[in-house]
Amino acid sequence: MAIVKPFKAVRAKRDKAALVSSKSYEVYTPEMLNSKLAFNPYTFLHVINPGYKYHKQDITGELRFKLVHNRYLEFKEDEIFFQDELPGFYIYQKITATNSFCGIISATSVEDYHNDVIKKHEGTLKERELLFENYLKNTGFNAEPVLLTYPDNDDISSIIKKYTKERAEYEFSSTDKTSHLLWVVNDKKDVAKIEQGFKEVDTLYIADGHHRSTSSCLLADRLAKENPNHTGKEAYNFFMSYLLPESQLSIYEFNRFIKDLNGLTPHEFLIELDTIFRIENRKQELYKPKEKHHFSMYLNGEFYALYLRKSLYNFTDSLSRLDAQILYTTVLKPILGIEDIRNDSKIVYSQDKSDSLELKTKVDSGEFKVSFGMLPTTISELKEIVDAGLLMPPKTTYIEPKLRSALTIYEF
Repeated sequence: MAIVKPFKAVRAKRDKAALVSSKSYEVYTPEMLNSKLAFNPYTFLHVINPGYKYHKQDITGELRFKLVHNRYLEFKEDEIFFQDELPGFYIYQKITATNSFCGIISATSVEDYHNDVIKKHEGTLKERELLFENYLKNTGFNAEPVLLTYPDNDDISSIIKKYTKERAEYEFSSTDKTSHLLWVVNDKKDVAKIEQGFKEVDTLYIADGHHRSTSSCLLADRLAKENPNHTGKEAYNFFMSYLLPESQLSIYEFNRFIKDLNGLTPHEFLIELDTIFRIENRKQELYKPKEKHHFSMYLNGEFYALYLRKSLYNFTDSLSRLDAQILYTTVLKPILGIEDIRNDSKIVYSQDKSDSLELKTKVDSGEFKVSFGMLPTTISELKEIVDAGLLMPPKTTYIEPKLRSALTIYEF
């Protein structure tokens, strides 16, 4: 039974929503960031890049976090932001050239995270957890929701359909030719229906935002200990999430690029691979796998198809059947000597959504010796691994939608 709650969002007025909301801070190059800051006084980037006001953008640590809070207060004082009077849910639809996503922004429960109702599929880095916990403590808000997915539910879908037939509170397009629509759900009966609908959902799966959710839970635990009158109903016991039906989730793969062959020549490397894979030389054909446990490889100017010799591989659990794990246990670790696939500088990852030719071009450039491609992980694989209490290797999934910051803000 998942606990989701309505909340009084802080958000931009209708006429400024397109100007205020932004992509995640991390996707902007320095040039793009400076351009946005210079020409748009309303962008939320001014809040999370507070040093720009003083022509000093290298402010870090707790001082930066406190200045973020100050800029946030200024946006409220200047009435760029206002807070809804009634608690509600927010239906957000994102429409791209290839996909349409429509889900519900809500407050989700730290208790559910601790009780494994909200489940994760990736490990997190303690340093980043603590850094973001400190950020949350100093700023006092969530501006970018955690992406959670759940099995499709007819009752929840019917409420979404009811509202999306009406005029949206926000309706605008961003410069990447994406449409954004937001509906406010504050009718008490519909709010209750949404809450009840999610009580019928046994599990919510974190699709994107593992560090944000973990950090929110760390902060909630800390504040609970510091509060002698803690009840469990305080705002810090929840974090903002975007709840999306699993049928709408898009999962793409990450390609692997390796900088050296661990002392082997290309021919010696192929011979090593032959012990666990049946190998076909596809020469200049841009080969992409068509089945699970098949891999594409680009080496020394040619494409190869690698087919796992299943009789020689030990399938023990759902994780061992995952292509990313198979590549790690059969090639990356034993042959190429890459044990720490998160931090080893010999391996680089690139999501394969837009440029399949990268497998070839990055190796041909001389920067890498070999590249590997595979099929995307399915939502069924992800859930099976998570439900078994296991974690997937880093950079196994590139998941969409990627969510904007400051469409709605959750204060605690």
